[in-house]
Amino acid sequence: MNDDQFEPLIITFCCYWCAYAGADLAGTSRLQYPPNIRIIRVQCTGMIHPNFVIEALTSGADGVLICGCHPGDCHYLEGNLRAKARAEAIELMLEDFGLEPERFRLEWVSASEAQRFAQVVTEMVEQVRRLGPSPYRMAV
Repeated sequence: MNDDQFEPLIITFCCYWCAYAGADLAGTSRLQYPPNIRIIRVQCTGMIHPNFVIEALTSGADGVLICGCHPGDCHYLEGNLRAKARAEAIELMLEDFGLEPERFRLEWVSASEAQRFAQVVTEMVEQVRRLGPSPYRMAV
């Protein structure tokens, strides 16, 4: 690996019931994925206010990934549906902040989908790496 290669920082919100368990399973299964993520465990993706995402991105994170339960599997019934609605609002807000929409992603990952978690993280890191550093990262 080239020492000068940009390594993005991705803030990853994972719901406690599904995605975090999937991330944990990926770790215990020794699946390989880039170490560029910092996981924040939340009870439900429905509790992630768009301000959390914008705050992360304007404070120097290069991307934000939200991973929650598949639709119909939410422990709180409709939390992931709320997250989906908020994701649409976040995508609109990114343009106002001058950020590429590819810096944000919402994915569904169940507790048994360790391979999917590793794949989603790998894809997100590669996508953000191609974009380059966040303009807000340079300002921090």
